[in-house]
Amino acid sequence: MPNEDLLTKAKKYRWIIFWTLSFGYLLVYFHRLCPAVVAVDMMRDLNATGALTGFLGAAYFYPYAAMQLPAGLLSDSWGPRNTITLFFFIAVAGSIILGLAPTVFIAILGRTMVGLGVAMLFVPTMKILAEWFHAKEFAVMTGILMAIGGLGSLVAATPLVWLSSWIGWRMSFIAVGVFTLVLAALVWIIVRDRPADMGWPSPAAEPSQARPAGIKLLEGVGKVLSTPHFWPVAIWFFFNCAIFFSFGGLWGGPYLIQVYGYSKSQAGQILSMLAFGMIIGSPLLSYVSTNVLQSRKKIIILSSIVVLILAACLAFMTERIPMGGHYAICFGLGLFSSAIVVIGFTTNKELFPVQMAGTATGLVNLFPFAGGAVFQPILGYVLEQQGKVDGAFTIAGYQQAFLVLFFCGVIALGASFFIKETIE
Repeated sequence: MPNEDLLTKAKKYRWIIFWTLSFGYLLVYFHRLCPAVVAVDMMRDLNATGALTGFLGAAYFYPYAAMQLPAGLLSDSWGPRNTITLFFFIAVAGSIILGLAPTVFIAILGRTMVGLGVAMLFVPTMKILAEWFHAKEFAVMTGILMAIGGLGSLVAATPLVWLSSWIGWRMSFIAVGVFTLVLAALVWIIVRDRPADMGWPSPAAEPSQARPAGIKLLEGVGKVLSTPHFWPVAIWFFFNCAIFFSFGGLWGGPYLIQVYGYSKSQAGQILSMLAFGMIIGSPLLSYVSTNVLQSRKKIIILSSIVVLILAACLAFMTERIPMGGHYAICFGLGLFSSAIVVIGFTTNKELFPVQMAGTATGLVNLFPFAGGAVFQPILGYVLEQQGKVDGAFTIAGYQQAFLVLFFCGVIALGASFFIKETIE
């Protein structure tokens, strides 16, 4: 029948849409963690203090966190395709400004624009996937998307080291801006919000609605924020992700280079373990949570214990960790501080009825990025206060900075004990 032929076309075309958006999500993660391996070069060329470098790294996170709810509203009213395309153009401009920046303040402006631009990818993509894929396929597609995000983290490590060594960090960001421009054009040409836009039936049995009738945005926000069980999850997200983003997203690279004398290439290889931990951990922790422990809370507590141990190693063995230990720490942070957020989001979603899931996810998604936004500059300030030797931060400075992360781990572990179990 003609309708079956159209449905077959829709099922094939949706994969083209998915992979187009997936490459966009790879860029989101790349921009999130890329300062770590080029931070030393940026500090030198921009004549930036530790605190200002911290603000430069965190400038991505402020707009990213702030735009999570507006992303849903724009997706609903203006459409995901229009939203992603426009804001990717903003990210293009931001990446080029970052590459050309004569001062750290202009660089902060550029990175802020990057954060604003790529903030509009995840939520609109979720809406598009819900229109093109059946509900039973949605979890699998989301998992694949997260794994591709992990590849973006991988590209932000060793490949960025190679590129920056070849053409410099400035031209690297300009090149990434050009790549982002190509992706923005592909999104506009290829992506469609729903199969009906092409005159096709939907492969999804029940086309999604971002906010089913009966619960308005402000009403949903009020209900989420007034739910006591929401707050332990939010606090855990804030402090857990503060550790990952502060170390993996900025200060891990300078630490490895300045304390241990590793080359940028060696530091990039070590930091790439963050990505491997994410890629392996997302499906692994989901399987263990659902099929082995049959518990969300237990896996979050166990992960928080491991993260606290890793933070303790950084804080109390700052200059006495062998190279293999650095590989293990980065892999562990990727696994237990980053990949674990899949369980955190699942827990949060299961706390609320389906008609509030979008609002609850948007609100809790503010906290991990707020953690990065707050603690990256705090660590920079702590490092600066301990002074420099030959232009490099001191071991004492890194000890104090990582002690801050250790206390973040203590609070995250404490919050994990108050998280409500959602698997009965």
